[in-house]
Amino acid sequence: MKLCIVTHSIIKGDGQGRVNYEVATEAIRRGHHVTLLATQVAPELQQNNQVSWVFIPVKGWPTELFRNLIFAWRSTNWLHKHRSGLDVVKVNGAITWAKSDVNAAHFVHNSWLKFSSKQTKVRSTKDTLNPRQIGYNFYQWMYTALNARWEKEAFHQTQVLVAVSDKVAKDLLEIGVPPESIRVIVNGVDLQEFSPGVTERKRWSLPEGVTLALFAGDIRIPRKNLDTVLHALVKVPDLHLAVVGITEGSPYPQLATSLGLSDRVHFLGFRRDVPEIMKAVDLFVFPSRYEPFGLVVIEAMATGIPVITARSTGAADLVTKEAGIVLPDSDDTEALAQALLSLASDRTKRNKMGQAARAIAEQHSWTSMAKRYVDLFEELNQ
Repeated sequence: MKLCIVTHSIIKGDGQGRVNYEVATEAIRRGHHVTLLATQVAPELQQNNQVSWVFIPVKGWPTELFRNLIFAWRSTNWLHKHRSGLDVVKVNGAITWAKSDVNAAHFVHNSWLKFSSKQTKVRSTKDTLNPRQIGYNFYQWMYTALNARWEKEAFHQTQVLVAVSDKVAKDLLEIGVPPESIRVIVNGVDLQEFSPGVTERKRWSLPEGVTLALFAGDIRIPRKNLDTVLHALVKVPDLHLAVVGITEGSPYPQLATSLGLSDRVHFLGFRRDVPEIMKAVDLFVFPSRYEPFGLVVIEAMATGIPVITARSTGAADLVTKEAGIVLPDSDDTEALAQALLSLASDRTKRNKMGQAARAIAEQHSWTSMAKRYVDLFEELNQ
């Protein structure tokens, strides 16, 4: 089989990129030839004689929106010329304008657009009058609105749509995708990289002898919902919080200070050693307002720590009551505070939940996920 994967990055250190990396690796293992239309490809894949890399350059173009348009245009031109020599084409969302056989939906912009438009949180006068913030918000809205339109077109010109969670499957149904076209293949986790263990907190200047929670995500945007976590933390006086995420341009360090949490909230910035940090904390909290899946949730589960998340996070379907706490409403500060209190004060409960979480994660390795994708490709190629 001649498989073509179209995506920006095919590397381990990226969520969507890791999915495609594992799928390509499994296809190679089964003896298939893989053509990669991508800007970035892992060195070990580049050097494999079963792989052809078609480099799609986008460097130098301003903003992600323009880079995506250039990628779509260049990949579409290549596919129009070479489609007859390929058996199966797998794409991701609206990454290209060409038709595909399989489209993996990692995000449904239409659903986030609808959700974000309903947000009624009051913004401060400072934010409202800040021209830079107004410009950024407009760009984000335009980016989401355009992608919502392009995604609908891409989703309706493919044979099979792979949803990375049941939540994404429901989102696809809401925009008119026929149910018979949808397959759910849950994302995987590296069970060796994320595994139970203990590391000393002093490596990150984190306090010893206290219960420590972890939040990890893009803290420059409201979607990940660190603001609700901080407000809930005010009601849990003995709990500390480590935050992983780029702090430049983030309003949350200032919010933590204004809430009197400076001594209990520890901003670590962007980190590549998250697996080790997870071994140093007692629980993971991630009540994202909209998350198609949320790899960090299953990564925390694989590490053997209990998880607090929200129903609006796709990976919440994996979190049983034995393994963590799933909030019905991501913005319910009081419910989140109660969840944090219940785990912060009970080490035995945390340990039992962590063991259950690890057992669930062990059922969702990257290898098992990749096998399901390649099984699908082979089915379509029959």
